[in-house]
Parts: sequence; structure tokens; C-alpha cells
Amino acid sequence: MSSVLAVADHRRGELRDVSYELVTAGRELADETGGDLHVAVISGEVEEFATKLNREGVTTVHTVEYGEEFNHDVYTQAVCALADEYDPQYVLMPNSVNGLDYAPAVANRLGLPLVTDAIDVAFDGGLTVTREMYGSKVETTLEVDAERAAVTVRGGEWVAASNGGDAEIMPFEFTPDESAVKSRVTGFEEVGGGDVDITEADVLVSVGRGIEEEENIELVERLADALGATLSSSRPIVDSGWLPKNRQVGQSGKVVTPEVYIAIGISGAVQHVAGMKGAETIVAINTDPNAPIFDIADYGVVGDLFEVVPELIEEFQ
Repeated sequence: MSSVLAVADHRRGELRDVSYELVTAGRELADETGGDLHVAVISGEVEEFATKLNREGVTTVHTVEYGEEFNHDVYTQAVCALADEYDPQYVLMPNSVNGLDYAPAVANRLGLPLVTDAIDVAFDGGLTVTREMYGSKVETTLEVDAERAAVTVRGGEWVAASNGGDAEIMPFEFTPDESAVKSRVTGFEEVGGGDVDITEADVLVSVGRGIEEEENIELVERLADALGATLSSSRPIVDSGWLPKNRQVGQSGKVVTPEVYIAIGISGAVQHVAGMKGAETIVAINTDPNAPIFDIADYGVVGDLFEVVPELIEEFQ
């Protein structure tokens, strides 16, 4: 019963970054419990996904063929069927929109305690989960008083698992109860901002309240264009209606892990930092030398963005 089952996340034909991070979290937990790591991929191009998920530390990748996209009822049934078959000690799911949709149902059906939004998990005779509270101002540890549990894992907290796995890829024989499949995915409609996905960007140029006026965003857009980057923002910009919701980075926006994150006029509130601290390199531009963003920045420029940004545009153009 010491094995770990991690459930991959995908959307529109692409595995989400959190899938590879789940492998890392699951491998660490499996090593500590002395068990195996099983990874499940449900729906979509399961064979292609399974090949990509065959990473270091994975024992078996289970493929479940059913439809192309996420379906609550199918995922719930499939994960429960896999758990019944392989009896994992811990079930790890993504703390994503999809994961938070089916994880409670899975935990309820399996009779497991559910801990959400984990930023760390550890096993030393029992499961300990680290979470953040009070707007990410405080880290707390929760000792799970149960032999088995379900956990949702926050994206951007673990490094992606390395390639080079030797897992067995095994189709899982699963026939859902069609009478219990109450919903169907018939298509997608983007709401508010088109098809830009800031979570997939390698370079993000992010703007905060230091931009002062909506018309000044055009200056930062020019820098993003010069860098071949994607424009994102902190919450005040979205709340003001200057950029759409899908551009927001932070606890109430999206978690991003780009190679480079350039924070312009962003103070570095904990809610924002929670969404971008996983960036490989962080560059901050702010007039306040005591701004919290400088505590996590790899490079910092203390200066007026209206002077610094034009010089950067000229340099990169």
C-alpha cells in the first residue's frame, strides 16, 4: 500500500507543466515511503502523453482512453478505479481548475482525507503537508492523521522531472458507467483576452500599479515586443480593467514559471510573488529600493520605469 498515484493534467492537446512537477513530488514521496510511483493520464492523446511522462523515477504510466478533454465524471471514475486496482497510499492531483474539480469527489468516494494546495509533502512515519495561509504570508505544516490520503499539488513549487525514465506504459482497462457521465465537453470559448496563455511563456514582462495610467501600458508592450516576450500584470492592473484576467499573475491569477520574469512597477506583494517565484530568473524595476520584489529578484534596477524601460527598448530593438 506504499505506492503513490499521480494524475497528469492536460488541456487542448498539451500536457500542463504541473504534470511533470507532480512526477517530481510523487517520486520524492514514493522514495520516502519505499513504494512505487504510478502516473495516470486520462483522455486525450494518451500514448503521446505517456511517452512524455516516462520520466526518471516513474514505475508505470497508466493510460485511460476516453474522449479528448477533461470530464469530471470520467476522471472521478477512472482515478477511483485505478486506486481500487493498485491501492496507492497517496493520490496526488494537480491544484488546477481541473484538479480541484474532481479531487474532492475522488477523496469522498475513496474515503480519504483531502489536503489541497500543497507546496511541499514529506513522509517520516506519516504524511506532512506544507501549505500557505493568510494570503501566503504564513507557511503551515499539517500532519495527516491517516494511513492514506489525497493531496492536490500547487504548480510551480517543484522542478519538472528529468527525462530518461524506464517506466512500463500500460493501458488501463476501464469502462465508465455511462449513466453516471452527466456532462460532455463540446467545445471551447475563450473569455476575456483571446488565446494568450501566460503559463506557457518563456519570457514574461509584467506590469504593476507603478505604470500609473492605462495609456502608459503601451510603453511596456513595446518592451515585450522588443524581447519577443508576453505581457502580463499584477492584480491592480486587471482590477482597473486595463488588461484582461488571463494576463494576471498571482495567487488569484495564474502561477507562471518562465525562464525570465521582468517585474516593472510591481512592489512584490506576497499574493503576486506566490504566482511567479518559480521563475528561473527574476528582474525587478522599481523606484523603491525597499520594495519586497527585490528580496526575490536575481537582478534589480532601482529607478523610474519611465526612464529605464525606454532605454531597454532601444537596446533590444
